[in-house]
Amino acid sequence: MRMLTGQTKPSSGAIEVLGYDILTSSKQARAQMGVVPQIDNLDTELTVEQNLMMFAVLYRVPRRERQSAVERGLAIAQLRDRRDSKVTELSGGMKRRLLIARGLVHTPELVLLDEPTVGLDPQVRQELWSLIDALRSQGTTVLMSTHYIEEAERLADDVAVMSHGAVVARGTPQRLRELHVGDRATEYYGPPDRLADIERAAQSAGLATRRTGPSIAVLRSEGAPRDLLSELGDGVHRPATLEDVFVLLTGEVLE
Repeated sequence: MRMLTGQTKPSSGAIEVLGYDILTSSKQARAQMGVVPQIDNLDTELTVEQNLMMFAVLYRVPRRERQSAVERGLAIAQLRDRRDSKVTELSGGMKRRLLIARGLVHTPELVLLDEPTVGLDPQVRQELWSLIDALRSQGTTVLMSTHYIEEAERLADDVAVMSHGAVVARGTPQRLRELHVGDRATEYYGPPDRLADIERAAQSAGLATRRTGPSIAVLRSEGAPRDLLSELGDGVHRPATLEDVFVLLTGEVLE
């Protein structure tokens, strides 16, 4: 994200954003993109409205259009009734909505969201998902980094899975599931020795597996041989997920 916004120079390669070479024309690219950082950097001494107005000025929104840009931002953030509140008076969810509205105040072509829902309660996360989905539906291009795999599965048209700084897979969530984990996974529970036996049996039959806490999931179980299913016994069937894809491609051991 820092390289895309020109804050960090790449050690090799080239980056082009909206047709601009970031190394030589980062100022022009930044003028057409909105950035929503992971860390809250709102000005706490200003009100909600003042924060939006300040960025409308910084992004050179024409003077005659600034107030309408601010009003649009207040509507996006659902903070019209808190326009005169200082940032210190807002909840965590309100601050995150204000960050997103601030990044949109100049109607950018591209919005960069750096883990926008990290550390938020599930209810607030759902609220922000609705906001991000609305932006996408309105035609705004959104580039979002996230560690919440469900977030990518629900919101993204195109997903890039990264491991050790490299893209290891890219496609729609549905296509990634089809390619790597199939339609169904079957969870088996039991003591560690039993799970190890299931893992060996599944892998001997050419099926990938992943550990999920106290269980092991056999992927592509819809295509498992009948004799294998008989050997493994009863399991809990569930739809395969993008999280299955992510763990399969990036590994299960934390470094």
